Amino acid sequence: MSSWADKYVIGLTGNIGAGKSVVRRMLEHLGAYGIDADALGHRAIAKGAPGYDPVVRTFGRWVLGPDEQINRAKLGRVVFSDPEAMAQLEGIVHPLVEQAVDILVRRSRQRVVVIEAIKLLEAGLARSCDSIWVAYTPQEIQLARLMQNRGMAESEARQRIAAQSPQEEKISSAHIVIRNVSTFADTWRQVMKAWRRVVPEAEESGETPGVEAQDGRLNVLRGKPRHSRQIAELINRVGRAERPVNQEDVMNAFGEKAFLLVQVGSRLMGLLGWQVENLVSRTTDVLLDPSLPVEEALPALVSEMEAASSDLQCEASLLFVYPELSRHEQLWKRLGYEPRRPNQLGVLAWEEAATESMPKGTQLLFKQLRQDRILRPI
Repeated sequence: MSSWADKYVIGLTGNIGAGKSVVRRMLEHLGAYGIDADALGHRAIAKGAPGYDPVVRTFGRWVLGPDEQINRAKLGRVVFSDPEAMAQLEGIVHPLVEQAVDILVRRSRQRVVVIEAIKLLEAGLARSCDSIWVAYTPQEIQLARLMQNRGMAESEARQRIAAQSPQEEKISSAHIVIRNVSTFADTWRQVMKAWRRVVPEAEESGETPGVEAQDGRLNVLRGKPRHSRQIAELINRVGRAERPVNQEDVMNAFGEKAFLLVQVGSRLMGLLGWQVENLVSRTTDVLLDPSLPVEEALPALVSEMEAASSDLQCEASLLFVYPELSRHEQLWKRLGYEPRRPNQLGVLAWEEAATESMPKGTQLLFKQLRQDRILRPI
């Protein structure tokens, strides 16, 4: 039984490049509340946060960048090549992460929680979980993903892989193993099957009830993988994709983001694609058919996105919109958004989220969703 009597807690782990985050997002699509413990670890050592001074005292000011923030790349080169240094860092960070996880779980409205952590077993978080899930992929695929998706040199990627405990050790502690070696659809089937077996009484997250415009024509609902063909058709019709998008492309996108869909009658006429990472909501896709009334469609989509993001305890909402939508300045102002540059957000986690997510040619619009923050500067 988990440490939280009213929750069913899934502990999700796996080595670097194994696809843990994809599995977590799939569980979120099914209605779980997801926590990325590794991202909380990054927050714990931000300037002003409780882990900052202990890390600087332990490793020296040379780990700081020009902005006085801890340069995680410099720190990583030390700890991934020195087990003793790694243990020192974990001794600082892990207790802070456990405190933050406890706060998030207790505040969550969802009955099922999934905690993603690469050191779930080593840090002791596993003891607080009802079920242990492990994402697995062969080492050659890990290597390829790190080089392709994270831009690592082969030597650095191999060092990161070698610094972690063998995947077999994690598998030996698992109740569920998700073999993330093929397509998104194959991984999705494994997750669905495991979800129904491990959490049989949990209801699959349904479509949102919908927000109807006054004329009753416009309806907003939560996108599901079964909508992937319609989503692909809409993107090809009104989007900015460099090449035609097919159903498989959209299925793969469900491993990264969630979609809200605008239907008029039975026809899909608009969408909003967003993800929640590290308590920051990031909207990277807003597509509207030219025939849709912007003054109705945008507020309906943004309202549903904010409601879902707030339910996931987000601190801030970042929207990235192209000029044809950013020019509706008064509408955005009424919705509470203002234009910003990524380096103007004032919180490192928010600025990093904006820098990582901002598509080329878009305008960043920002809104703070809550005043209290996890691991806020002290």
